[in-house]
Amino acid sequence: MSRARLGVQVQPQHSTYAEIRRTCADLEELGVDVLFNWDHFYPLNGDPDGAHFECWTMLAAWAEATERVELGALVTCNSYRNPDLLADMARTVDHISARGGEGRLILGIGSGWFERDYDEYGYEFGTAGGRLDALDRDLPRIKARWGRLNPAPTRPIPVLVGGGGERKTLRIVAEQADIWHGFGGPETIAHKHSVLDEWCAKVGRDPAAIERSAGVSPLPGRFPEDVADHAASAEALYAVGTRLFTVSVGGPTHDLGPVRDLVAWRDAVNS
Repeated sequence: MSRARLGVQVQPQHSTYAEIRRTCADLEELGVDVLFNWDHFYPLNGDPDGAHFECWTMLAAWAEATERVELGALVTCNSYRNPDLLADMARTVDHISARGGEGRLILGIGSGWFERDYDEYGYEFGTAGGRLDALDRDLPRIKARWGRLNPAPTRPIPVLVGGGGERKTLRIVAEQADIWHGFGGPETIAHKHSVLDEWCAKVGRDPAAIERSAGVSPLPGRFPEDVADHAASAEALYAVGTRLFTVSVGGPTHDLGPVRDLVAWRDAVNS
């Protein structure tokens, strides 16, 4: 069985960049495995016109400011950039993140969903099915561009696909991704794993080659005064095959208490 890993999504909203950068440094010192942001242009909660920063310029800065953690977006919107350009951006961040060896970038990518981003920045929103078809079409183009770039990426850049659609998204994962990220409780995630395994069988892919990732939502206590239990939630997801566990922290300040609990849980599971 693969080891449990911990990712933290640092929301690029409602905070200064200086505070976000300090949080990333603290998280690396705590020992998390992956730092994620997200690829949107406006906040997803709180004041809809609050402070917000762009995804990929931030990832490049994180690559320079960190030493060990892997980095990525959870997730990049495929619609926002020409796929060949995105491939070149990812390759460049991969090199920036290298410290005498392989780079640390994960290309987290999805089909897109936040309609305000599209409307405000002039992208065609289209339909959910059309956006998924575009993702299916563009992933091979991204990988082909990696093969033509000089210099090439420092390693085969892992591709993480986020989303739970059973007819299209999980087929795309089975064919083209190294990591699948899903949302929901253990029963939902277990069901999605079984569907993904079926797609792997259909396309001739070893299901064990795809790392299973999920967001950790804390389990409530029995009483209102109880502290929400992130580790119990992670344990339930671990039991159904999840191995990359992601928790989100938001501004203006960032509460790292749940991260500390999950680091301790991960280390105990891996010991």
